[in-house]
Amino acid sequence: MTSPLRPQVIALYKQLVYLGREYPAGYNNFFRPKLKSAFLKKKDLKSEEEIKKSIAFGEYIIKELEMMYYLRKYRTLRKRYGTDHV
Repeated sequence: MTSPLRPQVIALYKQLVYLGREYPAGYNNFFRPKLKSAFLKKKDLKSEEEIKKSIAFGEYIIKELEMMYYLRKYRTLRKRYGTDHV
């Protein structure tokens, strides 16, 4: 891995680990092993372009996780305080 992109990759990994703590299928049994295997698959990338492409995909996954959590929160609040049709 090229050194200028290494901090970005590490920050991406840390952010994904942080977001994965609340993953519905479980953190220790599902999310963390999948995340680790995904990063280990890409550890041999050498070209800067391929690494940037992988970082962009990781950022897309972060956005998807955040939206999933927002949707779950929205559904819970709507169920709790939903509008009653009279």
